[in-house]
Amino acid sequence: MTRTATTILLLMATIALPACSLVDSITGKGGAGSDKSAKGGPGGGPGGGARTPAVIVERVARTEIVDSIEAVGTARANEQADLNSTVTERIERINFTDGQYVPRGAVIATLVRSEQGANLNESQARLREAQLQLARLKQLQAQGFATKARIDEQQANVDIARAQSQQANSQIADRVIRAPFSGYLSLRRISAGTVVNAGTTIATIVDHSSIKLDFTVPETFLPALKPGLEISATAAAFPGEQFRGRISSIDPLIDPVSRAATARAILPNPDLRLRPGMLMTVDIRSPAREALTVPELAVIGEGQGAYVWKVSPDDKANRVEIQAGSRRDGRVEIVSGLAEGDRVVAEGTVKLRGPGPIKPVERTATQEQTAPDVAPEPAAAPTRDAS
Repeated sequence: MTRTATTILLLMATIALPACSLVDSITGKGGAGSDKSAKGGPGGGPGGGARTPAVIVERVARTEIVDSIEAVGTARANEQADLNSTVTERIERINFTDGQYVPRGAVIATLVRSEQGANLNESQARLREAQLQLARLKQLQAQGFATKARIDEQQANVDIARAQSQQANSQIADRVIRAPFSGYLSLRRISAGTVVNAGTTIATIVDHSSIKLDFTVPETFLPALKPGLEISATAAAFPGEQFRGRISSIDPLIDPVSRAATARAILPNPDLRLRPGMLMTVDIRSPAREALTVPELAVIGEGQGAYVWKVSPDDKANRVEIQAGSRRDGRVEIVSGLAEGDRVVAEGTVKLRGPGPIKPVERTATQEQTAPDVAPEPAAAPTRDAS
């Protein structure tokens, strides 16, 4: 039993010695070769040294900027009105067809007005009688047989009869529905013989020779809006086609809930393709102006602010806080923080961990280059066979 235990212990020691050597080689402990590798090769710092990052550098340039605002709006007719009955009466005649164009003043429909016609005839007859009586009294007054008081009384009778006649004419006019302006009528949904109540819509007339486009913008964009500013709009019904117009007015009131203001633009619509009620996308562009800009990738946002990596004449990158303006076409406007001609890191900012030297690759605002992902490795020195 003792010989067996001794044999097992010898076998375990034989297996453990190579394992310990393997662990020492991995951890770098206890060998001359490991001491040599820890010191670094020729030209290298401790642990091999940090490399200088290669980045794309571009100068701050003055370029043309066009501010743009996008919004969604609803198309409205230039003029639109519901033609309603003002009295309760039966429709006598309908004078239009579906979608018909009518000029201003055209008769759209007439209601029954026989009673009002009779009242008109009666009032006109009374008016003629009162006028004749007044004429006789004036003749008698000239002969001294009629007093002025009698003349004044008869003049009042003439005025009353005339007013009754005008009232009858007004009642008849209330039963004739006319077009208030030239335009197209809606589909007819009522027929002759129908009794309509006061306020019942007989037809809707629309003048959409030009379109009023109402759209809302956040209150922060109000300084960029003004009457006369040109806009372009698109509609889903006409993909790829732009309709141009100008802002005509801006609502002086701001919605206290959405904090948005409503603006109205006028779009010419000579071919009548745009219809009231269409949903349209509005693109508002301000007149072109020149401003200092940098590539969009150069600007790094941080909280409420932003910064860039500015490159000094001795090729060192330093962090500089900026105030950014509008963004368009891959460029960012610089409001403050940089001057024209300053160099900034345009691409490769992810390689920078703090201020320090860099390897700049110059690029102008019109060039399209990309920085290498890593700096090029130095060429390996030729080795000579020891033999």
